[in-house]
Amino acid sequence: MTGRFWGGLMVVVLVALLVAACGGGSAAPAQEATSACPEPNPRVEVTSTELNLFVWTEYIPQATIDCFEEVYGITVNKDEYSSNEEMYAKLSAGGANYDLVQPTDYIVALMIRQGLLQELDKSRLPIFAQLDPNYLSLPFDPDNKYTLPYQAGTDAIVVNTDAVETAPQSFADLWNPDYAGRLVMLDDSRAIIGMTLLTLGYDVNTTDPAQLEEAKVKLAELVKGVKLFDSDSPKTALIAGDVDLGITWTGEAVVAQREVPAIEYIYPTEGPILWQDNYAIPTGAPHIDAAYAWLNYSLQGDNFWRMLDEFPYTNPNLAALEFAKANHPDLYDAYINSNITNTPADVLKRGHRIQDVGAATPLYDQVWTEVKGG
Repeated sequence: MTGRFWGGLMVVVLVALLVAACGGGSAAPAQEATSACPEPNPRVEVTSTELNLFVWTEYIPQATIDCFEEVYGITVNKDEYSSNEEMYAKLSAGGANYDLVQPTDYIVALMIRQGLLQELDKSRLPIFAQLDPNYLSLPFDPDNKYTLPYQAGTDAIVVNTDAVETAPQSFADLWNPDYAGRLVMLDDSRAIIGMTLLTLGYDVNTTDPAQLEEAKVKLAELVKGVKLFDSDSPKTALIAGDVDLGITWTGEAVVAQREVPAIEYIYPTEGPILWQDNYAIPTGAPHIDAAYAWLNYSLQGDNFWRMLDEFPYTNPNLAALEFAKANHPDLYDAYINSNITNTPADVLKRGHRIQDVGAATPLYDQVWTEVKGG
């Protein structure tokens, strides 16, 4: 979901090797290219020569793209978006020739209802067996007819404790006038309106116009003190010291904390926002065979482990975790021992998952337009 991060030194070195080995340099022996990239398991027959991805910003390791192009001889074309609404608008307008998208949970139901996604052929997706059942068959897509999980996480409070004397413990605390001009917020309408609703004691998925009006008035006050709305890379301003606190995603907080250890991720007393990003195939996708090849290859454990370093969100891929445990124990231990990536059970229990609100969707759009425009 998320602005996402290009990771640490180890992966930079790996990518450098892959650029040389996976077609980046003509001097690299063919044998090296084969050994540097994991073999597809299983390898599938593909006749397409291109794959068109429409995905969240900074969310796929370049090494994975390089290797897919190497082992299958398919050119990957990648467009990026910064919000579900941006992705949805482009697909619903028609004319987009994408093979895969990454919708977050709440917008999946809307896209299914409007015929924007096609059912998956699970006989072509052996990768399903490697995914954690806890992230399957969720209410937004029972039985995973249309989606398979990519990554999950939370929206919660991030704060540089060296710069902020009294760290907020709740979403409501963010209205403290001492924080004005120092805040970064996700440019995410449902998350930010949702957390405002929580401070008022309302449901994050309310369809009550009066409650949404009350939330609009309250959020407008907070927006006056927001220095930056950013869903591309909110960590950047935190690391640079341009902002001191705000609301961000799991992975952005982890990466910021790696750079600035004083940065902490605080689960608000109201409970965090919970989310899951997924892969889905749009209706009319032109390269179906390449889409299935990508899903199986990019998600297999010896590829998807890279996410723990480059894009450290909550990883629903059991094979990737097992591969990291055996081959990259430092990464695995950091993931398992972090209360950011490995969200505590009690936090999950009091978290709030955003859902499709149907006919009330324009009300949320109106609130967002008015508070940001005003």
